[in-house]
Amino acid sequence: MEYNIALIPGDGIGPEVVAEATKVLDKVCEKYGHTFHYTSLLMGGASIDVHGVPLTDETIETARKSDAVLMGSIGGNAATSPWYKLEPSKRPEAGLLKLRKSLGLFANLRPAYLYEELKGACPLKEEISDKGFDMMIMRELTGGLYFGEHKTEKVDGLDTAVDILTYNEEEVRRIAIRGFDIAMKRRKRVTSVDKANVLDSSRLWRKVVTEVAKDYPEVTLEHMLVDNCAMQLVKDPAQFDVILTENMFGDILSDEASMVTGSIGMLSSASLNETKFGLYEPSGGSAPDIAGKNIANPIATILSAAMLLRYSLDLDSEADAVEEAVKTVLRNGYRTGDIFSEGCKKVSTSEMGDLIAAAV
Repeated sequence: MEYNIALIPGDGIGPEVVAEATKVLDKVCEKYGHTFHYTSLLMGGASIDVHGVPLTDETIETARKSDAVLMGSIGGNAATSPWYKLEPSKRPEAGLLKLRKSLGLFANLRPAYLYEELKGACPLKEEISDKGFDMMIMRELTGGLYFGEHKTEKVDGLDTAVDILTYNEEEVRRIAIRGFDIAMKRRKRVTSVDKANVLDSSRLWRKVVTEVAKDYPEVTLEHMLVDNCAMQLVKDPAQFDVILTENMFGDILSDEASMVTGSIGMLSSASLNETKFGLYEPSGGSAPDIAGKNIANPIATILSAAMLLRYSLDLDSEADAVEEAVKTVLRNGYRTGDIFSEGCKKVSTSEMGDLIAAAV
């Protein structure tokens, strides 16, 4: 089969980790007889440097015409980079928000899985980490506070900032349906996270999710307040299967979940629209402090490529092969610096990519 894949290397360590993920995808093509046609695109700081804006209309259209997009991280050091002296709408992260909105990427999937080989890197108590965990955080991605009206103005002589959080029932319903569909393929349990004791938007969220649940009698639904969920993630992460939540809560909780795995460098993500099209990227940042040193962990990006195979191209066996290759390499004791422990073999970014590709 032939597929068109858009690559957005991004900023910082992005080009390094995308190169390793592409290396693994090429091995998949070789083993399974596929052909991937890659188109490299600019976004974020890299696009600002060339075009003066973080995302061009041409990039959006090229991405739209592809079967899927694989992306590295974007952005830089906010304290030192000239990109952050620009107005907010011209900064690197604005390009990502615009791309999500333009392509209708409303469903963000962020798995958090504790590998047996990495339990020692988990910051939680041993009695907690020994139980392991395997959860999928489903975050609504194109509504809520991040996409509402933002303004700062003088009110009674005082600088006053306003950020508006808005959801309509259809925005909630479509992410809820996607969340329950994913749960049906997993352990059939959904924890819907909101702040319904305070926010009208959360009360609507809870109402619509409860309605959607009626169409999935095999799935157990639990409602949980976001502050309690934040506590439960470090107290007993094994209780969670699918966490379904709105944009800002999902942003925060998914980062928390990623860190209890031991390293954010291990966590993949997918952002999907109502078709099979998706944007796949590592959960971590661009880490400009280690860019170009060949020490970044490429596994999150490689696992994102596996999600691309599974969710956009329907190549489940190929995705399984990539995920199993990652486990094999970890089982054999190879580690990048962020997950290294005594007795293991430390490898570079490119060496880790080579090892995983060879194990496919």
